[in-house]
Amino acid sequence: MHNQDQALIFELSTPGRIGYSLPEMDVPELDLEGLLPEGYLRSEEPGLPEVSELDIMRHYTALSRRNHGVDSGFYPLGSCTMKYNPKINENVARFNGFAHVHPLQDESSVQGALELLYDLQEHLIEITGMDEVTLQPAAGAHGEWTGLMMIRAYHEANGDLKRTKVIVPDSAHGTNPASATVAGLETITVKSNENGLVDLDDLRRVVGEDTAALMLTNPNTLGLFEENIVEMAEIVHAAGGKLYYDGANLNAVLSKARPGDMGFDVVHLNLHKTFTGPHGGGGPGSGPVGVKADLIPFLPKPVITKRGEEFVFDYDRPQSIGRVKPYYGNFGINVRAYTYIRSMGPDGLKAVTEYAVLNANYMMRRLAEYYDLPFDKHCKHEFVLSGRRQKKLGVRTLDIAKRLLDFGYHPPTIYFPLNVEECIMIEPTETESKETLDSFVDIMIQIAKEAEENPEIVQEAPHTTVVGRMDEATAARKPILKYQKA
Repeated sequence: MHNQDQALIFELSTPGRIGYSLPEMDVPELDLEGLLPEGYLRSEEPGLPEVSELDIMRHYTALSRRNHGVDSGFYPLGSCTMKYNPKINENVARFNGFAHVHPLQDESSVQGALELLYDLQEHLIEITGMDEVTLQPAAGAHGEWTGLMMIRAYHEANGDLKRTKVIVPDSAHGTNPASATVAGLETITVKSNENGLVDLDDLRRVVGEDTAALMLTNPNTLGLFEENIVEMAEIVHAAGGKLYYDGANLNAVLSKARPGDMGFDVVHLNLHKTFTGPHGGGGPGSGPVGVKADLIPFLPKPVITKRGEEFVFDYDRPQSIGRVKPYYGNFGINVRAYTYIRSMGPDGLKAVTEYAVLNANYMMRRLAEYYDLPFDKHCKHEFVLSGRRQKKLGVRTLDIAKRLLDFGYHPPTIYFPLNVEECIMIEPTETESKETLDSFVDIMIQIAKEAEENPEIVQEAPHTTVVGRMDEATAARKPILKYQKA
């Protein structure tokens, strides 16, 4: 480390220096002997660093400056919708009546919170074209699993126990087959055609009496709208299966098209993406699930309902798959999403889609001259490029991503979807200005030229970051998970 601001906190430790002052104890000291097993009692001091409050503040402030987020820079991570989160959402979520509410309070004392949740459900029902919504699931993949468990319960309630297969496109999110497996179901892959869309002939081949559902993202992970979605729904429904909508890409059709009108029976939403709840670093998230009428009996309980003028938790759901999360979802994220929907209004939500699609197509056309474009057609909110041209020059997509770090940009998603060689997946979102998009595109063009004229500078990137190019194989196989002094 080069200076004190960058030094690790252990290396700043000086005996006798403290950064806190606690008041004297006003209760008897607890005798731990006999209370805890002897093997769990500490026999030596923990060896914590001894530093001043100022050192602590500088240490963590320096670490925070190394983080990258939407508040500090452009974050074009494809399929993740890492867009700006309006601060009004944060302000509302911190209202005392929301921030200090306790999940074990009596329903009569939290009517305002329940009304907000109920109203949010009604908004999401309208936005998705579904008949009922649960806000319980804690994130997108959790919502996927919840939806599949309801589909499974539906088939079992009908005595249709042979329906154990979930059809998943080869361009699907990785969580789709994982969620199906955790739900106790098997997955079958359906291929994409030369246009990047689901191959209808292959779908007809794999669908059958054992089909529980087709999991689909529309627009798909290539950023392309499934033009034959109505016919796909007919194929799956004719075979007795259900159609599941992965709502990760709802940004592309928000207030323009509704999954329920496309023929979907179940949909999960990522409130922490489409509806601007902050996410990353493992949470928090919110993945509400909407269903059509025949699946309502299987919703997780309790369900928030309105009886007269009172909002209540309804536990009388004998066919429910049960509770899927302690208490009732990630309340703070739901508050943020509700604030966003109400502050944007119908016209604002339509503008979200319009600008997301405009920004993506603008960037795609500017970059098409310098990178391979696997599907030369109008995209939605995101698009994929291929680094095949650069790979022939010895520069991999990974190198391009590392080189972007030198210019202060978070790289886009790379090597996904798997059906595009050297894939580069870019989602600008609707919140970025033309100036930001142009700046990023200019750097991508510069990197493409460097691959031709000076490939070593790309191959050895990054050059300006605190941590340089790592040995990724060793890092994966022999990770260092505890502090080691240099």
